[in-house]
Amino acid sequence: MPRISAEARLHRLLALVPWVAAHDGPALADVSARFGCTEEELVDDLQLLFLCGLHPYTPDMLIDVDIAGGRVWIRYAEYFARPLRLTPAEGLALLAAGQAVLSGPGGDETGPLARGLRKLAGALGVAETEAVEVALAPAAAEVTATLRAGADERRQVEIDYYSFGRDQWSQRTVDPYAVFSSAGQWYLSAWCHSVDDERLFRLDRVRAARLLDTTFPPPDREPDFAVYRPQDSDPRVTIELAPAARWVVDQYPAEKVEDLDGGRVRVTLAVSARGWLERLLLRLGPAARVVDGDAAAGRVAACRLLARYQS
Repeated sequence: MPRISAEARLHRLLALVPWVAAHDGPALADVSARFGCTEEELVDDLQLLFLCGLHPYTPDMLIDVDIAGGRVWIRYAEYFARPLRLTPAEGLALLAAGQAVLSGPGGDETGPLARGLRKLAGALGVAETEAVEVALAPAAAEVTATLRAGADERRQVEIDYYSFGRDQWSQRTVDPYAVFSSAGQWYLSAWCHSVDDERLFRLDRVRAARLLDTTFPPPDREPDFAVYRPQDSDPRVTIELAPAARWVVDQYPAEKVEDLDGGRVRVTLAVSARGWLERLLLRLGPAARVVDGDAAAGRVAACRLLARYQS
């Protein structure tokens, strides 16, 4: 049986905790069958719950798991009884995440998680939880299925990939490690034989994927799910943002953030591709001013865009 990823294991654990807690000591065999794992894997997952809680990590602040006679009980820590105050944005994010967990293997549409989501939806003014949809960037179903099969079976895959920075298509052979989602996009973490290094590929830029007969060994470490890793050699840019553009700090990995008067903020970003900086500055418009770095990027991109429209 292929080794399950840390992300999939966490997803399973989040789904089984409320189900087990609501069923007063279900049999380990029943829980394993419901959530598609062996009893040994289930016990390993449950052992992690002993580490879940809040400071100062005293017994009353930790989740309690009791396994005896082939059955399991989960009791929540006392802090779960406290009312949680959420902002509307936090509540909507929690509702979307809860629905994602509920839609996974073993999700119980009548269980405590589903009931809690219905109550949360009501508090947010959403009539039905089904009305909340989580949409990721489009990725061809056959491409996604092929890449996941390659990751599960440790088989190489040949992909036709569009490189946005170079504006060209290329054919690559990759060792697919994992398919995952982040910030509204689907990604593939893989070893790319064209550059002989680990790379991330956006699935909406994969035109075709072909499963090969050649296999590859498992990676030496867990795949890195960070969608951006700046290099020391990448140029840096410092931008002064108006209050309305502060979202840049939350959306992009900033290396330095300095609050200024009037709600303005100065942020330093790594720039791995000039095209990315141009798009960002065009999007920000007058709400941003480059104070250090490639000050001409926005102006050059705007002139190029105007010239295209004029032609």
